[in-house]
Amino acid sequence: MRYITHSPAQTEALGELLAKRLHRGDVVAFTGALGMGKTALTRGLARGLGCRARVTSPTFTIVNEYDGDVPLFHFDLYRLASADELYDIGWDDYLERGGVCAVEWSERAAQALPADTIVVDIARGETDESRVITVTGREGLD
Repeated sequence: MRYITHSPAQTEALGELLAKRLHRGDVVAFTGALGMGKTALTRGLARGLGCRARVTSPTFTIVNEYDGDVPLFHFDLYRLASADELYDIGWDDYLERGGVCAVEWSERAAQALPADTIVVDIARGETDESRVITVTGREGLD
């Protein structure tokens, strides 16, 4: 499924809408260039999952955890050199905890992602603020 947003607020709102269609244990893998709105979409996911804390990019911590109706584990793999480093921080444990894993820069550890991962690609649209968001897996969460 393909979506178009025209502002960061719309990107967050789309994340909230998509979150309503996620299940415990889902992995959402984000791809897209720097500054495309991966964290904005994750903020919306968090709100849709009932997480109340302020969502920030875990660039330096690798993973942030947010408690909610469904927990959200927000990964940023930008600084990882390989999937092995993801396993070193307990990736398998996160997959078994019954939350949703949102993974920015997922291509850095693609081989560690489950086969049923939902992939969200974010690209620049026709304007600087617009984004083309393509969701594959679980029927594009339509």
